[in-house]
Amino acid sequence: MGIILKNTMRGELIMSELINNREHRQKILKEVIRELHAGKSVEEVKAKFAEAIQGVTAKEISEMEVQLVKEGLPIEEIQNLCDVHAAVFKGSIEEIHHPDEVSGHPIHTMREENKAIEDHINSSLLPNLEKFKEDDSNENRLSLISDINLLWDIDKHYSRKENLIFPYLEKYGVTTPPKVMWGVDDEIRSMIKNIKLSLTSYKGNKEEVVEGTNTMIHQVKEMIFKEESILFPMALDTLTEDEWIEIYDESDEIGYAIIYPDVKWERAKVNLEEKAKKESNNTDVDKGYVKFDTGMLSFKEIDLILNTIPGDMTFVDKDNIVKYFSQEKKRIFPRTKAVIGRTVENCHPPASVNIVDQLVEDLKSGKKDSERFWIKLGEKYVLITYFAIRDEKGEFLGTLEFSQDIAPFQEITGEKRLLSE
Repeated sequence: MGIILKNTMRGELIMSELINNREHRQKILKEVIRELHAGKSVEEVKAKFAEAIQGVTAKEISEMEVQLVKEGLPIEEIQNLCDVHAAVFKGSIEEIHHPDEVSGHPIHTMREENKAIEDHINSSLLPNLEKFKEDDSNENRLSLISDINLLWDIDKHYSRKENLIFPYLEKYGVTTPPKVMWGVDDEIRSMIKNIKLSLTSYKGNKEEVVEGTNTMIHQVKEMIFKEESILFPMALDTLTEDEWIEIYDESDEIGYAIIYPDVKWERAKVNLEEKAKKESNNTDVDKGYVKFDTGMLSFKEIDLILNTIPGDMTFVDKDNIVKYFSQEKKRIFPRTKAVIGRTVENCHPPASVNIVDQLVEDLKSGKKDSERFWIKLGEKYVLITYFAIRDEKGEFLGTLEFSQDIAPFQEITGEKRLLSE
C-alpha cells in the first residue's frame, strides 16, 4: 500500500511539474511575441527564451496564439507577426514528428507539392529572375511570366488546405492558426497576381518587379516552413482517418499544385466480409454475421456489445410484444426470459399500465419520438427513456426502453484527460 501511495504521489508530482513547465513556457512565449510586437528584433529576444523554447510543439504554438486572441490581440496583429514567428521558431522547435505518411495520403501529397514548389523556385524562377535583373529583355520577361504562371498553381494547394483541412481543425476548436495562415495565403496570392500584372504590362520598373518577386518568394518559402513544422503535424494529431478519407475524396475537385499524385492512397482497411468468412470456420466464434450499413458484426459480438452498454434495454415490437432485453451485469430493473413473447402490459405494475399504453400510442402515432421519466431508487437516480424505432420510411417498428443510473454523471465536474491508475 505504501509503495502504491508513493508511486501515485510521484506520478502526481511529475504531472504537476509538466503542467507548470508548460504554463511557464506559454507565458514566456507570449511575452516574446508581445516584445516582438513592441518593436524588439528577433536577435534581442532570442536569448531570453533560448532555454524555454526547447521542447515547444506545434500544439503549444497554436495554444499560445489562441490565448493571445482571447486576451484581445487582433488576428491581424498575429498575422503581422507570422513571419517573425517562423524566424524565431525555425531551428528552435524540437524535431516535430513527420510521420511516414503513406503515399497518396493528403498530407504526403501536400509535402510533395511543397517540394515541387521549392524546386520550381530554385531551379527556374530564381535563375530567370536573375537573368531579368541583368537584362529585362522581352525574352527574359516572357520566361519570368511563364515561371509565375506555373507558380500560380500554388492557389490549388492553398485552396485544398483552406477548404478541406481548416474546417476540420476549426471543428476541434483550432481556429487561430487557420485564420492566420489563410490571411497570409491571400497575401501571397495577391503578390503573385501583382507581379504577373507588372510583367504583362511591363513599364520598365525592373527593380520594383525584382524586389516584389523576391519578397513573394520569401513569403512562399516561409509558408512552406509553417505548413511543414506547424500545420501538418497539428492536423495529423487532430483529424481522424475518416476525416482524411473525406479530404482525400474531395481533393481532385480542387486540383493540385505543379505535380499530380501518381499513387492512389491505399488505406489500411480490413475486408470484413472476408474476415467473417474466415472466422466462421473457427469453432471459437459463433457462426453467422449481420451486415449493417456501417459495418459488420457477429451474433456473439452483437450480444456482448448490447450486454456491455451500461443500462437496461428492452425492445417491444409494433404489436406490443416483448422481443428482447439486454443482460447488463448491474441491471436496474430485473427481467427474466419469461417476459419474451408477452405483451408489454404484463411487464409493468397494473397501476402504470394506462401510462404505458398512452406512451406507446403517442410513439406509434408519431405524436412523440421519445419520452423521459426519472425516479429515485435508493442511491440511484434512474433516467428512463422510451424511443420510437422507425425505419427509413418512417414506419413504426417498435419501442426501445433504456434505463440508466445517472447519479454518477451528476457528480462529474471539470475535465478528465488522463488515464485512471
